[in-house]
Amino acid sequence: MKYRVLIVEDQEMPKQLFEIFINSQEEYEHAFSIPNAKLALSICENNKIDLILMDVMTEMGNSGLDAAEEIKKQFPEIKIIIVTSMPEYTWLKRAKEIGVDSFWYKDGKKDDILDVMGRTMAGESIYPDTTPLVTVGNCNNHEFTERELDILKELTTGGSNLDIAEALHISPSTVKFHVQNLLEKTGFKTRTELASEARSLGIVIKS
Repeated sequence: MKYRVLIVEDQEMPKQLFEIFINSQEEYEHAFSIPNAKLALSICENNKIDLILMDVMTEMGNSGLDAAEEIKKQFPEIKIIIVTSMPEYTWLKRAKEIGVDSFWYKDGKKDDILDVMGRTMAGESIYPDTTPLVTVGNCNNHEFTERELDILKELTTGGSNLDIAEALHISPSTVKFHVQNLLEKTGFKTRTELASEARSLGIVIKS
């Protein structure tokens, strides 16, 4: 019996790589490739799917995590592996909470993803210990506290200290304190520079 695999990926290069990897193995059958996570549930409702390789950020801004949550509720037996290149700090936790089976950061290595696929289909849950290490100015993303990351995410919206304080239910002075710490750690001169860099690196992604 071959495992039927659905690929949810809106970028052509990784989509093609996943298709090549799947087609190179006797135990897998490439069922479908779609660019929009919102369509994944309907595919599962109308076709036999055993495994999904699901990107988080897909076409039209639709979230692979949202789609995975819906699919797991209706089809808990379908295995789902989240595949992403973005080091956004909340995604690992959310994936575990909604019952995603495994999580893999894209690095283009055939053997790595095939190993994760095989172990996942055998019943294992494969997760990295932490997000990938990314340099941000004079430091790296692992040097930020969770509260600093929360504030950094809100900074990417361009909100004031008061806006951020209200969103996170803390005081504006606390926001100011953490923003200053972030600027000192990274060496950026302005909060706009800091927010722009963090967003472009994918460390924080406001959905």
